[in-house]
Amino acid sequence: MKIYLDVCCLNRPFDDQSQDRVHLEAEAVITVIERCQKGKSRLVSSEVIDLEISRIPDPDKKNKVTLLTLSHRDYITIDQNIVKRANELEALGVFSYDALHIACAEHGKADVFLTTDDVLLKKVKQNKHAIKLKVENPLRWLMEVL
Repeated sequence: MKIYLDVCCLNRPFDDQSQDRVHLEAEAVITVIERCQKGKSRLVSSEVIDLEISRIPDPDKKNKVTLLTLSHRDYITIDQNIVKRANELEALGVFSYDALHIACAEHGKADVFLTTDDVLLKKVKQNKHAIKLKVENPLRWLMEVL
C-alpha cells in the first residue's frame, strides 16, 4: 500500500500535544511512518513536500519534519501533467499547495492521501467524484486499516 502524508501530517508529531485530537493524530502519523519503515506500506513523497517543509520558519522543527520524510520509497517530481491536474483541482476550490499534493499523490499512484486539514477533507468530500484516490484523516484511516 502506498501512502502520501501531507505536510500537516508530518508536522503533527511536533505540534502542541496538549489537545487530545492533536496527540492522537500525532500517534497515528508516527504509527503510519513506522509501518512504512518496517516495509508494511510505502511512503510517497514529493517535490511539493520538500518545498513546503523548506518554508517552515523554525529550523529545529524543519529538521525534525525533514527526518520523517527520509523513509520515503517513492519520490514525485512536479511536471506539466501534475501542474495541469493541480489546476483542475484548484478550479474545484482546493487550495494550491493542497492541489499539488493531491496531484502528486495521484501521479505516484498512492492508495491513500492522509491529512489533518479539516478544510481540505471537507473540500475533497464535496468533490469526491473528481479525486482519484482516498483522502482521509490519519487517525480515522489507521483505525480502519488496523
